[in-house]
Amino acid sequence: MRILIVEDDPEMGRLIDRGLAAEGYDTTVVRDGVEALIAIGSEDFSLAAVDVMLPHMSGFEICRRIRERGLTMPILLITARDAVEDRVFGLDSGADDYLTKPFAFAELNARVRALLRRDIATEKLTITVSRLRLDSLTMKTTIGDRSVAMSPREFALLRLLASRTGVLVSRTEILDEVWGGTANIDPNIVDQYVSYLRRKVDQVESGIRIVTSRGKGYLLEAVPVT
Repeated sequence: MRILIVEDDPEMGRLIDRGLAAEGYDTTVVRDGVEALIAIGSEDFSLAAVDVMLPHMSGFEICRRIRERGLTMPILLITARDAVEDRVFGLDSGADDYLTKPFAFAELNARVRALLRRDIATEKLTITVSRLRLDSLTMKTTIGDRSVAMSPREFALLRLLASRTGVLVSRTEILDEVWGGTANIDPNIVDQYVSYLRRKVDQVESGIRIVTSRGKGYLLEAVPVT
């Protein structure tokens, strides 16, 4: 999963980056609100960890602008300001949780895990792209009125790509989300499973196409049905 870290203090940014990266997250660090909004507009993040005291644009304002864009990713505010009114203002601005400095990395990681679990729990159970429909409750895949047999791993991979239609998903993220990490796993297994999916659903009648970005990853896009 990819996490955006917004922190203007270089040392604190490096510490948070190392702490989250050690847990297996794919992290991006930016130093102000403008960089944060640019990153969010060009990449797909699972969570944002945002410092409140930033130059030019506060963490509160970043939260507000993220929510104005209609984005629902969890936001964790990090700050030395622990007054009740600050916490209330942060939550009212769109943050999901509040962590005060100084903090233990065990607590940071626990809060991140809790927010990501909460986000997964509220994901839509059904995803529809063109004529493709994925039902996560029954793990059933249909194209139009035709049922398509899927292994659990195939379904998980297709659901990941479909949930981010039009967005490039990296190999590392696919391995993290579908295989639970990259340790002791041949990255070429991703290519193998994409090949399986293409034989089953990457067809004219499905209205979708799985596109390869060489050396980077894959994206699923909707195409006209003829």
